[in-house]
Amino acid sequence: MPNAQAKELLLQSLEHERGGVKVYEAALQCAANKELRAEWDRYLAQTKHHVQVLMEVCTALGLDPNEKTAGSKIVHDTGAALVNAIHQARGSGNSQAAQIVACECVVLAETKDHLDWELIGALAEHSKGAEAKALKDAYNEVEDQEDEHLYHTRGWCRELWLESLGLKAVLPPPEERKHVKSAIGAARAEQAREHMR
Repeated sequence: MPNAQAKELLLQSLEHERGGVKVYEAALQCAANKELRAEWDRYLAQTKHHVQVLMEVCTALGLDPNEKTAGSKIVHDTGAALVNAIHQARGSGNSQAAQIVACECVVLAETKDHLDWELIGALAEHSKGAEAKALKDAYNEVEDQEDEHLYHTRGWCRELWLESLGLKAVLPPPEERKHVKSAIGAARAEQAREHMR
Protein backbone atom coordinates (compact mmCIF):
# COMPACT_ATOMS: atom_id res chain seq x y z
CA MET A 1 0.00 0.00 0.00
CA PRO A 2 1.50 3.37 -1.01
CA ASN A 3 1.93 6.11 1.59
CA ALA A 4 -0.83 8.71 2.01
CA GLN A 5 0.57 11.23 -0.45
CA ALA A 6 1.27 8.59 -3.12
CA LYS A 7 -2.29 7.35 -2.66
CA GLU A 8 -3.53 10.92 -3.08
CA LEU A 9 -1.53 11.34 -6.30
CA LEU A 10 -2.90 8.14 -7.79
CA LEU A 11 -6.52 8.83 -6.85
CA GLN A 12 -6.30 12.42 -8.09
CA SER A 13 -4.70 11.22 -11.32
CA LEU A 14 -7.45 8.68 -11.83
CA GLU A 15 -10.14 11.29 -11.16
CA HIS A 16 -8.41 13.67 -13.54
CA GLU A 17 -8.33 11.06 -16.33
CA ARG A 18 -12.04 10.40 -15.76
CA GLY A 19 -12.67 14.12 -16.05
CA GLY A 20 -10.44 14.21 -19.14
CA VAL A 21 -12.81 11.82 -20.89
CA LYS A 22 -15.64 14.32 -20.30
CA VAL A 23 -13.48 17.26 -21.39
CA TYR A 24 -12.66 15.52 -24.69
CA GLU A 25 -16.29 14.52 -25.24
CA ALA A 26 -17.34 18.15 -24.80
CA ALA A 27 -14.42 19.51 -26.83
CA LEU A 28 -15.23 17.24 -29.75
CA GLN A 29 -18.61 18.93 -30.03
CA CYS A 30 -16.73 22.19 -30.74
CA ALA A 31 -14.03 20.86 -33.06
CA ALA A 32 -14.84 22.45 -36.41
CA ASN A 33 -11.45 21.58 -37.91
CA LYS A 34 -11.66 17.97 -39.08
CA GLU A 35 -7.97 17.26 -38.44
CA LEU A 36 -8.31 18.53 -34.87
CA ARG A 37 -11.47 16.46 -34.45
CA ALA A 38 -9.62 13.31 -35.61
CA GLU A 39 -6.78 14.02 -33.20
CA TRP A 40 -9.11 14.60 -30.26
CA ASP A 41 -11.06 11.48 -31.16
CA ARG A 42 -7.82 9.51 -30.83
CA TYR A 43 -6.95 11.30 -27.58
CA LEU A 44 -10.40 10.50 -26.17
CA ALA A 45 -9.85 6.78 -26.84
CA GLN A 46 -6.40 6.98 -25.26
CA THR A 47 -7.74 8.85 -22.23
CA LYS A 48 -10.40 6.19 -21.71
CA HIS A 49 -7.59 3.65 -21.74
CA HIS A 50 -5.60 5.75 -19.23
CA VAL A 51 -8.56 5.51 -16.85
CA GLN A 52 -8.38 1.73 -17.14
CA VAL A 53 -4.59 1.73 -16.63
CA LEU A 54 -4.88 3.78 -13.45
CA MET A 55 -7.75 1.68 -12.12
CA GLU A 56 -5.54 -1.38 -12.57
CA VAL A 57 -2.62 0.35 -10.82
CA CYS A 58 -4.83 1.32 -7.89
CA THR A 59 -6.17 -2.22 -7.59
CA ALA A 60 -2.67 -3.72 -7.84
CA LEU A 61 -1.50 -1.44 -5.04
CA GLY A 62 -4.44 -2.22 -2.77
CA LEU A 63 -6.27 1.07 -3.31
CA ASP A 64 -9.98 1.45 -3.95
CA PRO A 65 -10.22 3.18 -7.36
CA ASN A 66 -13.64 4.54 -6.37
CA GLU A 67 -12.46 6.16 -3.14
CA LYS A 68 -12.96 9.92 -3.08
CA THR A 69 -10.44 12.02 -1.19
CA ALA A 70 -10.65 15.75 -0.53
CA GLY A 71 -8.10 16.26 -3.32
CA SER A 72 -9.86 14.03 -5.83
CA LYS A 73 -13.13 15.88 -5.18
CA ILE A 74 -11.39 19.16 -6.05
CA VAL A 75 -9.95 17.58 -9.19
CA HIS A 76 -13.45 16.40 -10.12
CA ASP A 77 -14.87 19.90 -9.66
CA THR A 78 -12.07 21.43 -11.74
CA GLY A 79 -12.80 19.03 -14.59
CA ALA A 80 -16.51 19.78 -14.35
CA ALA A 81 -15.73 23.50 -14.57
CA LEU A 82 -13.75 22.93 -17.78
CA VAL A 83 -16.62 20.96 -19.29
CA ASN A 84 -19.04 23.72 -18.24
CA ALA A 85 -16.82 26.36 -19.88
CA ILE A 86 -16.82 24.38 -23.13
CA HIS A 87 -20.61 24.03 -23.06
CA GLN A 88 -21.02 27.76 -22.40
CA ALA A 89 -18.71 28.60 -25.31
CA ARG A 90 -20.59 26.23 -27.58
CA GLY A 91 -23.87 27.88 -26.61
CA SER A 92 -22.54 31.32 -27.52
CA GLY A 93 -23.19 30.78 -31.21
CA ASN A 94 -19.62 31.61 -32.26
CA SER A 95 -18.17 28.31 -33.49
CA GLN A 96 -14.65 29.69 -33.98
CA ALA A 97 -14.54 31.04 -30.42
CA ALA A 98 -16.04 27.80 -29.05
CA GLN A 99 -13.34 25.75 -30.77
CA ILE A 100 -10.65 27.95 -29.20
CA VAL A 101 -12.22 27.73 -25.73
CA ALA A 102 -12.42 23.95 -26.09
CA CYS A 103 -8.77 23.87 -27.13
CA GLU A 104 -7.76 26.02 -24.15
CA CYS A 105 -9.70 23.76 -21.77
CA VAL A 106 -7.97 20.70 -23.22
CA VAL A 107 -4.59 22.42 -22.74
CA LEU A 108 -5.45 23.19 -19.10
CA ALA A 109 -6.55 19.60 -18.49
CA GLU A 110 -3.54 18.13 -20.26
CA THR A 111 -1.15 20.36 -18.31
CA LYS A 112 -2.30 18.74 -15.05
CA ASP A 113 -2.36 15.33 -16.70
CA HIS A 114 1.22 15.78 -17.85
CA LEU A 115 2.31 16.77 -14.35
CA ASP A 116 0.47 13.82 -12.79
CA TRP A 117 2.25 11.34 -15.04
CA GLU A 118 5.60 13.02 -14.47
CA LEU A 119 5.04 12.54 -10.74
CA ILE A 120 3.92 8.94 -11.22
CA GLY A 121 7.18 8.34 -13.12
CA ALA A 122 9.19 9.87 -10.27
CA LEU A 123 7.28 7.76 -7.74
CA ALA A 124 7.99 4.64 -9.80
CA GLU A 125 11.72 5.38 -9.76
CA HIS A 126 11.72 5.53 -5.98
CA SER A 127 9.46 2.56 -5.32
CA LYS A 128 10.38 -1.09 -4.88
CA GLY A 129 8.99 -4.46 -5.80
CA ALA A 130 5.47 -4.93 -7.14
CA GLU A 131 4.62 -1.26 -6.51
CA ALA A 132 7.54 -0.11 -8.66
CA LYS A 133 6.62 -2.54 -11.44
CA ALA A 134 2.95 -1.48 -11.52
CA LEU A 135 3.86 2.21 -11.59
CA LYS A 136 6.67 1.83 -14.16
CA ASP A 137 4.54 -0.27 -16.49
CA ALA A 138 1.73 2.29 -16.36
CA TYR A 139 4.10 5.21 -16.82
CA ASN A 140 5.86 3.60 -19.79
CA GLU A 141 2.53 2.84 -21.45
CA VAL A 142 1.04 6.32 -21.03
CA GLU A 143 3.76 8.99 -20.83
CA ASP A 144 4.45 9.46 -24.56
CA GLN A 145 0.74 9.83 -25.24
CA GLU A 146 0.42 12.48 -22.52
CA ASP A 147 3.33 14.42 -24.02
CA GLU A 148 1.65 14.36 -27.40
CA HIS A 149 -1.72 15.41 -25.98
CA LEU A 150 -0.23 18.47 -24.31
CA TYR A 151 2.26 19.69 -26.90
CA HIS A 152 0.08 19.08 -29.94
CA THR A 153 -3.01 20.69 -28.41
CA ARG A 154 -0.98 23.71 -27.30
CA GLY A 155 0.12 24.07 -30.91
CA TRP A 156 -3.47 23.78 -32.14
CA CYS A 157 -4.55 26.40 -29.62
CA ARG A 158 -1.87 28.86 -30.70
CA GLU A 159 -2.58 28.42 -34.40
CA LEU A 160 -6.36 28.63 -34.01
CA TRP A 161 -5.91 31.87 -32.09
CA LEU A 162 -3.63 33.26 -34.80
CA GLU A 163 -6.15 32.29 -37.46
CA SER A 164 -8.95 34.00 -35.51
CA LEU A 165 -6.83 37.16 -35.28
CA GLY A 166 -6.47 37.21 -39.05
CA LEU A 167 -2.79 36.30 -38.82
CA LYS A 168 -1.04 33.55 -40.74
CA ALA A 169 -1.63 30.22 -39.07
CA VAL A 170 -0.03 26.84 -39.68
CA LEU A 171 -2.73 24.19 -39.61
CA PRO A 172 -2.24 21.49 -38.62
CA PRO A 173 0.35 23.01 -36.27
CA PRO A 174 4.06 22.27 -36.54
CA GLU A 175 3.91 20.16 -33.37
CA GLU A 176 1.52 17.85 -35.18
CA ARG A 177 3.48 17.76 -38.43
CA LYS A 178 6.74 17.02 -36.61
CA HIS A 179 5.17 14.45 -34.25
CA VAL A 180 6.47 16.30 -31.18
CA LYS A 181 6.64 14.42 -27.88
CA SER A 182 8.88 16.63 -25.73
CA ALA A 183 9.15 20.22 -24.51
CA ILE A 184 12.33 20.68 -26.56
CA GLY A 185 10.62 19.30 -29.65
CA ALA A 186 7.65 21.61 -29.09
CA ALA A 187 9.94 24.64 -28.80
CA ARG A 188 11.77 23.66 -31.99
CA ALA A 189 8.50 23.10 -33.84
CA GLU A 190 7.19 26.50 -32.78
CA GLN A 191 10.41 28.14 -33.97
CA ALA A 192 10.15 26.32 -37.30
CA ARG A 193 6.59 27.52 -37.92
CA GLU A 194 7.84 30.64 -39.71
CA HIS A 195 9.16 28.40 -42.50
CA MET A 196 6.00 26.29 -42.72
CA ARG A 197 3.43 28.85 -43.88
